[in-house]
Amino acid sequence: MATSFVDKARITIHAGKGGDGAIAFHREKYVANGGPDGGDGGKGGNIIFVVDDNMSTLMDFRYKRKYSAGNGQNGMGKRCFGKDGESLKIRVPRGTIVRDADTGAIMHDMSTGEDWIAAKGGRGGWGNMHFATPTRQVPRFAKPGLPGESHEIILELKLLADVGLVGFPNVGKSTLLSVVSKAHPKIANYHFTTLFPNLGVVYAEEGKSFVMADIPGIIEGASDGAGLGHAFLRHIDRCRLLLHLVDVSGSEGRDPVEDFDTINGELHQYSEELAGRPQIVVANKCDLLGGDRENIEKLKAHVEELGYSFFEMSAATHEGTRELVKECVHRLSELPPVISYEADYVPPEPELGTAEDLVINNFDDMWVVEGPWLQRLMSRINFSDYESRMYFDKLLREAGVFQRMEDMGVKDGDTVSMYDLMFEYKE
Repeated sequence: MATSFVDKARITIHAGKGGDGAIAFHREKYVANGGPDGGDGGKGGNIIFVVDDNMSTLMDFRYKRKYSAGNGQNGMGKRCFGKDGESLKIRVPRGTIVRDADTGAIMHDMSTGEDWIAAKGGRGGWGNMHFATPTRQVPRFAKPGLPGESHEIILELKLLADVGLVGFPNVGKSTLLSVVSKAHPKIANYHFTTLFPNLGVVYAEEGKSFVMADIPGIIEGASDGAGLGHAFLRHIDRCRLLLHLVDVSGSEGRDPVEDFDTINGELHQYSEELAGRPQIVVANKCDLLGGDRENIEKLKAHVEELGYSFFEMSAATHEGTRELVKECVHRLSELPPVISYEADYVPPEPELGTAEDLVINNFDDMWVVEGPWLQRLMSRINFSDYESRMYFDKLLREAGVFQRMEDMGVKDGDTVSMYDLMFEYKE
């Protein structure tokens, strides 16, 4: 059914949350002081996009819009770590572009076939076994797991084809595709027989083949949303070569030159880059002309004056199709490979707040300081370098973090935990 072709979808993805660290103590008969043995929480599962060459549309995303990976398991006693959350693999057709829903920026082009992690799972929290010291033998606290990444994204399918067929409805595009490939598009003598793009592999000769796409007919006003062609113009964005089919039979009372100019005008309106793509103009339905070649000669003179190659053909009788396929192979050998879109997505700056928003918790002689502002600051510090550590200390003091801790009663020699960093407090 025509309604089964879906080439755009908006979905929400959530990576898994990391598991919480465990607060547990070793209990064993005849062992007086077993000590803390709470294990770490497991890592949250990732959201991974995978190319599936058996898929040809984004139909699977029409009804399901939210996708979540598994959460990491909480840590357990006896130093047992929680199990990592199960990653979720989302299968998409080759050629799908992943965009950020808010900005429209490209996050990734699923054309190469390589798996891509779209959202990373949260890190698991530390169990209380990490916080035991000679002076703190019974730590009754652990770290919670961190949340996973979330994104609202748009999936946009741009077919991977070397050659794209363009032209008005009913000019013979589907017939040509059925003749030169093993594709079986629906063919009938009325406008918009083709309701969604069709792909076919054209085998020219031993070791030489290319992919051809039949796009629904473009009509005047398509770039403004008229007709069916507008919805599918994106599918010829990647095509290296365009075959512009024109009906020269006059069977519908149309002017071939006017038709050619109208379609090219719509391509320019949609994308100047696409309109500048190499193009072969193909006069189709030549078998219906009889001896009258006026339409062919007018069209040929017009397009050759504009610098385009010109071919005569009858897809219905197969006349000229073999020569056209050979010309496509020759032209493609001189053209660069199919376009792959570069990612231009820049992650937004997180809501950092200020140092005043930091959460400071005290457990006996242990102080845990957390918050987005601190996390961001630590990501920019090289803790293996002495001067960087001194700079980090200076920023914390200037921001009033240590003053807050002193007001809360921190003492010299207490342990301070800031994410992966642990140190003794010195006044």
